[in-house]
Amino acid sequence: MELPLKDLIVLDFSQFLAAPSAALRLADLGATVIKIERPKIGDLSRQLYISNLNVDGDSTLFHTINRNKRSFAADLKNPEDLEIVKRLIVKADVMIENFRPGVMKRIGLDYESVKKINSRIVYGTITGYGNQGPWHTLPGQDLLVQARSGLVWLNGDHDQEPVPVGLAIVDILAGSHLVQGILATLIRCGKTNSGGLVEVSLLESIIDFQFEVLTTHFNDGGKLPERAKINNAHAYLAAPYGIYKTADGFLAVAMGSLADLANAIECPSIKNYLNDNLAFSKRDEVKKILAEHLFNNTNDYWLSKLQAIDYWCAPVLDWHELTEHEAFKILNMTQKVKNTNGTEIKTTCCPIKIDGNRPTSPISAPKVGEHNDWVLNKILGN
Repeated sequence: MELPLKDLIVLDFSQFLAAPSAALRLADLGATVIKIERPKIGDLSRQLYISNLNVDGDSTLFHTINRNKRSFAADLKNPEDLEIVKRLIVKADVMIENFRPGVMKRIGLDYESVKKINSRIVYGTITGYGNQGPWHTLPGQDLLVQARSGLVWLNGDHDQEPVPVGLAIVDILAGSHLVQGILATLIRCGKTNSGGLVEVSLLESIIDFQFEVLTTHFNDGGKLPERAKINNAHAYLAAPYGIYKTADGFLAVAMGSLADLANAIECPSIKNYLNDNLAFSKRDEVKKILAEHLFNNTNDYWLSKLQAIDYWCAPVLDWHELTEHEAFKILNMTQKVKNTNGTEIKTTCCPIKIDGNRPTSPISAPKVGEHNDWVLNKILGN
């Protein structure tokens, strides 16, 4: 399968997670991604661990977001190395960076400088909080941005303290937004022969992620989100929306008619709340009744009752249950990648299919400077 970004050259100056995840997606779609790294040390995420698991000297986090890339080691403070990098910029279609505001300008690789070298380049940048304002110099780290964004007040139950999302959700969203902007600007470049600057910040990405609830907040008199006292899954949705403990597991129940729910699970107490407004105003009471009722039987029993009337529900699976299920296996969402030492790593793959085919690559994350000779000979023709 010929991938849509074949022959596109991307220079990835970024590190950690947000911007490298954008470069990863471009690589998945066929681009040649050259990771520009400091000699010896490389991307700091090589030693940033989300567990104590080390694969061939680098963290699994680094391997996850830097597979299918090539590494070119260059000291950007060294004039000779910087000159080579500028020659690469001439050849590149896309450049990505995520340093704090001002860093690339001091090096002479900010957008205004780079577009003088290559007017067609699409320059993508991710910051924590944008380039202006009182927060613009602060570290753009996922948890810190979650905290400043208000997101942590949507998770957990009413009486709990702020609860963060247990993933680097801000980083991944910002990376996705950067890819969208880069691809849109590449299309424009194809029409006008002129590149452009694509800017994303972690804060803007997580604000956009909350667009539904923030719009409600802007138009309901400025009320703050009010989480349910029990089984909260969405601060703005009525009962029964939530996850409930059953006799042998947990069951997710989404939105739906309380009358249909009460009849299906034979819970007459809920019938006292069938007025639609009560599903909101008496949300905690309804959820308490439902929680006590569902605890009396098994997941399979309740699923049989609810699925029979097409009520939106699902069992809560752990990763063992998910990955062993046929519904997961049929997606073919895993792949094995291998580095030059022969070390294999099992990981996920691109969630996008092109013409019915999912792009995969057996290439693992590179060692620092592993492809210097390849870049010099293949890209620069030395």
